[in-house]
Amino acid sequence: MSLKSVGKLASRIRRNAVPAALIAAAMIAAGGASGAEMLDVVLDRATVLKMPEKVATVVIGNPLIADVSLQPGGIMVVTGKGPGITNVLALDRSGTVLLEKSVQVVGGSQDLVSVYRGAQRESYSCAPNCEKRTTLGDTTDYFTATLGQTMTRSGSAQGAAQAK
Repeated sequence: MSLKSVGKLASRIRRNAVPAALIAAAMIAAGGASGAEMLDVVLDRATVLKMPEKVATVVIGNPLIADVSLQPGGIMVVTGKGPGITNVLALDRSGTVLLEKSVQVVGGSQDLVSVYRGAQRESYSCAPNCEKRTTLGDTTDYFTATLGQTMTRSGSAQGAAQAK
């Protein structure tokens, strides 16, 4: 290939690369294809988000990934339930979208220890002592027993608090 041919080829590549770069830059400036902002939430943790005024309805795309609850004063609490990406929408009474955010739930617990017995998995939270912990993907018997104990303890604590 001659030097002149290489120059023509490079010129064509530059001409075609500019429109592609402009499209990519516009998408980045617009927040991606959907325009939704990303909210990062750690698994089993809550994040507070200020809502726009006049929100009437909040919708979560996949409640297995994240959960939301509205609090007085226009505050929304987003809790990470399972790893993955979903979205949350806030609508006014007429159905107009006032807020749209993608919610990415990631595991972030450095104290989580998984014990495997063949294909069976059990999870423990080890900060500072190892305690049973319910985690998606644990063996059904282990998960159910641990969750039952947790619910019993929570119920007892609530009953004691109400008795005071």
